[in-house]
Amino acid sequence: MSTISDQVVPRTGHSAWLVWVGAASMAFLAVFALALTMSAARLAQSWTDALAQSATIRISAPPAELDSQTAAVLEVLRTTPGIEDARTMTPDEQGALLSVWLGPDLPLDTLPLPRMIEVWETPEGPDRQGLRLRLSAEAPGAIYDDHTQWRRPLIDAASRLRALSLLALAIIGAVTGVIIALAASAALASNAQVIRVLRLVGARDRFIARAFVRRMTRRAALGAAIGTGLGMASLLGLPSFGPEATSGLGFQGAGWLVPMVVPVLIAGVALLAAAATAMRVLRGVT
Repeated sequence: MSTISDQVVPRTGHSAWLVWVGAASMAFLAVFALALTMSAARLAQSWTDALAQSATIRISAPPAELDSQTAAVLEVLRTTPGIEDARTMTPDEQGALLSVWLGPDLPLDTLPLPRMIEVWETPEGPDRQGLRLRLSAEAPGAIYDDHTQWRRPLIDAASRLRALSLLALAIIGAVTGVIIALAASAALASNAQVIRVLRLVGARDRFIARAFVRRMTRRAALGAAIGTGLGMASLLGLPSFGPEATSGLGFQGAGWLVPMVVPVLIAGVALLAAAATAMRVLRGVT
């Protein structure tokens, strides 16, 4: 009886190809959406970690007081718990930073540039409010910047990118369900005569739907497995940024196991969509 009922779903035809190609395409896109989500989180974490343990002190003072205030700031930093190291940036280094915005031909000698000090914090970090108070007392022209204004936009951007990636995954799941529903409806409608014959020999609609859903789910799972494999192979073919790189689109380490859930999820969507469509179409076949 199972062999007879399997004839409800044709082995070839437009509906079969629609399921295979649709599931493979959606799985391919889902792999890239997952890679984008994980890459965005990894990149944002890398940037925020780097900025979280670094700071900059800008000293704006008259030329006659600049050296003395710089020495005072370095002494405060040396005696502050939570400060790992600090150094004064050279004029050439400051010029390299400014050249990005103002061009390489900037006459630095004619500009009253502030003195810049790079600071590296320990993982615990200093008492920043207390450090600012000490700096204002020892060097009124010193401003401590812990890069908070740079970290917050990075975190916000990463959160929005993750949200968009999750939205893309939800849309992919919805489109997959629509594709399966259309294929299921077409397959059942084209086999209405076979369904009537099965009913005449005693087959119930639930039995017919179960055989139908089983075939559609297998097709969707196979297509999704192919699409997932192609997506992972495409990610492996992207240029590498080195073993220590945290940027770039792709997975790292155990993250490569995450795409393995894509065929399972698409098969689940196919099962639900096919079951709902099968029962609805069978009720209309008389």
